[in-house]
Amino acid sequence: MGTTTLQAAAADLRNAYGGSAIAPLRGVLEPADVEGAYEVQSINTRAWQEAGRKIVGRKVGLTAKAVQAQLGVDQPDFGVLFDDMRIEEAGTLRSSQVLQPKAEAEIAVVLGKDLDGEIDLARLADAVEFIAPAIEIVDSRIADWKISFADTVADNGSSAFFVLGDARLPLAGLDLYSCGMVLEVNGEVVSLGAGAACLGHPLNAALWLARTLEKRGEPLRKGDIVLTGALGPMVAIKPGDHVVARIGGVGDCSFKFLKDE
Repeated sequence: MGTTTLQAAAADLRNAYGGSAIAPLRGVLEPADVEGAYEVQSINTRAWQEAGRKIVGRKVGLTAKAVQAQLGVDQPDFGVLFDDMRIEEAGTLRSSQVLQPKAEAEIAVVLGKDLDGEIDLARLADAVEFIAPAIEIVDSRIADWKISFADTVADNGSSAFFVLGDARLPLAGLDLYSCGMVLEVNGEVVSLGAGAACLGHPLNAALWLARTLEKRGEPLRKGDIVLTGALGPMVAIKPGDHVVARIGGVGDCSFKFLKDE
């Protein structure tokens, strides 16, 4: 696929943030075109950086084997987190900011050291500054969420916004494998899960990301936020919803989704 075609697809995705979802990128990218999809993502990442947005970390997606199977792949994916994607704990998301949003509870890893060179679990663990509960608000610029692997990767991992809870916990002593997760909307339980649902352990997802970015020459750095992936099924949200994630031993976080006046 030519560079001009990929640049056009990237521009279509950027423009979709203005309020109109686009058709799947089937005419541009084959459903499993990893290289082409990440190139589209990179084109937009550079464009946004040039516009003044600052990268603060990455998100890992497709960490559930069932979702990978649904999209016909055997690997996770990642997207870029920018500074203006963060919503403060108990903050507000407005309906004009998203197209077709869904929420999922996650474990966030924040790094206290750079991660380049050879990386294993021990080195990753040593680099963790703290763990926090998180909610990722995912969204798709592809109409009706009719996405392939290439669609979601090109669309920055179907990312939108994220919330970090106030808890700042050291990794040591935390059970991120069997910790339970409850996602509530307006006080009702809408999703249940556990740490093991995220590639077998949230740190497995963070390790995959660190190694993948190192190979791409874009290693994780001190201060980076890593959203490690959903602990349970994502849930569609609508204006008026109050969303709370509770993760056993880690803490809670929340936001309100309000309709613009």
